[in-house]
Amino acid sequence: MIKTYINKIGLFTVVLITFVSCDLERLESAQSAAEGGGTLDTYTAYTIDSSDPAGSNVNGRIVFWKTDLDQTLVQISLYNTVEDLLHPAVLVDGAVGIGTTTLIALDDIDGSTGELATNKFFLIADTSFYDSLTALDAHVSVSLSATDETIVATGDIGANAEPVDSN
Repeated sequence: MIKTYINKIGLFTVVLITFVSCDLERLESAQSAAEGGGTLDTYTAYTIDSSDPAGSNVNGRIVFWKTDLDQTLVQISLYNTVEDLLHPAVLVDGAVGIGTTTLIALDDIDGSTGELATNKFFLIADTSFYDSLTALDAHVSVSLSATDETIVATGDIGANAEPVDSN
């Protein structure tokens, strides 16, 4: 009878050691990007100037990036935004001061960072947008907030302005 208990304890010890040793095995995490992840290297950038009558001097750039899938990513970086406010940004038909029809409502800009609030980039899925950008008769318009539509910054894009940088 004691021999049976010793055999069961021995078997239990072997099983326990097997499970514990598996639990202690640690795998190294994969820290590199997946192959084919792509890079963004084709872009066109335009200036956004302050237009705030109160003198907040909100200004910066809007950059349009072309992806490997012919989509367009929009990135906005602004200075002197109002902390704790979300500044709506839109692309408007026509040059600054002329156009009033919204073409595309972009994501809001976080006043605490001066960048898009939701993601680093806003996606325009239209595969012909980037290639037609230079002929686009439009401008970007940034409002003070969702409840105060005072335009604090604007910038001509496409046919209305020369890019400040592109490749």
